[in-house]
Amino acid sequence: MARGKAKRAGAAKKPKAKAANKPLKPIELYYWPTPNGFKISIMLEECKLPYTMIPVNISKGEQFKPDFLKISPNNRMPAIVDPTGPGKRPISMFESGAILQYLGRKTGKFYPSDERARVEVEQWLFWQIGGLGPMAGQVNHFKHYAREILPYAIARYVDEVNRLYGVMNIRLKDREFLAGKYSIADMACVGWTNLWERQGQDIEQFPHLKRWLETVKARPAVQRGMALGRELRKGIDMKDPKVQAVLFGQRARAG
Repeated sequence: MARGKAKRAGAAKKPKAKAANKPLKPIELYYWPTPNGFKISIMLEECKLPYTMIPVNISKGEQFKPDFLKISPNNRMPAIVDPTGPGKRPISMFESGAILQYLGRKTGKFYPSDERARVEVEQWLFWQIGGLGPMAGQVNHFKHYAREILPYAIARYVDEVNRLYGVMNIRLKDREFLAGKYSIADMACVGWTNLWERQGQDIEQFPHLKRWLETVKARPAVQRGMALGRELRKGIDMKDPKVQAVLFGQRARAG
């Protein structure tokens, strides 16, 4: 009897079956089809993360709605809400560069953990955020939307975008992508450089940039990201005074 009891006491317990990994809840992407919006839609597609696109019609002023301002206090899209954020708790985020970095850390993709490699990515990411995007945006405004033709303003920003294209062209002379390997820096730039003609540039002057642009645009995830919500812009007249008042006539708001 004692031997039998000892045997039962020491019998190996069957291991408990591991709980199946629950699928990630979709990230909420607050979005409008613009070069800044494309940055995040491309990254989500590249990382194969589940997401739900929530349109923010900037021509109608939806970016000023109180619920959106809780997520993006700068009343700009894109923004995200990740239901499975740090500590498995929801987190909201605005500013495209910060979102790209967050998604890169979350997935371990397109944003290296090695410090030297990360520096390479970050400097070109912030180059886009501080230079290419704002300057190209000013070209777009003064060439296509300004009610008054201002030759000085147009020339000023066309020339600056031309200079930036030259910087990018030289950088890409001896490497396939901006930071060596394909990264969030490339995703940040592709939507802006894709508008080279609208920005008054001749892509043939920048052969390395042209090769890079064709390479990045050939990626299926980039194509899906840049196609997202394309139909939303149909029928919107950007020269409509009401639309321009929403987009270009804003001043500081009281709390």
